[in-house]
Amino acid sequence: MSKRDLVLGEIQKVRRYTADLIDNVQDAEWFRQPADGVTHVAWQVGHLAVCQYALCLRRIRGEHETDAELLPADYFSLFGKGSEPSPEADIYPSPAEIRTVFDPVFRATESELAELSESGLDEETTPAHPMFTTKLGALQWAAQHEMLHAGQIGLIRRQLGSTPLR
Repeated sequence: MSKRDLVLGEIQKVRRYTADLIDNVQDAEWFRQPADGVTHVAWQVGHLAVCQYALCLRRIRGEHETDAELLPADYFSLFGKGSEPSPEADIYPSPAEIRTVFDPVFRATESELAELSESGLDEETTPAHPMFTTKLGALQWAAQHEMLHAGQIGLIRRQLGSTPLR
């Protein structure tokens, strides 16, 4: 199996896990913060969409003119690096709207990675990142980063009274 297929498989496996978690959160719970200063599911899912775009699309193939259709510009300020979750749900898109970005960014990632050459994985990425230097590293970090946030979603679910899924 190629390195590309292995890393794509990891990204897909983690996404199935994350999707299972968020599929089991009622819309009314998406903006609840279990304690002051703690994040909420809406921010986590929006953040994952932004980061998957940045790691798996922008860093791998560069920006495309159609990216604005894939990821609204305000997502970076709402969910990107340095943003802070707010308990005010009305500043965010609805859970359904967040999913209409989260899911297509993932499908675009799958599509783009299916076309990526094996030799392209060794190319360096810019700008610099402390966790990786190559496209393969960016993709590996994307899977690890999503798993980190899936753990946070799982913890939020538990703090809101949900039972574990597994």
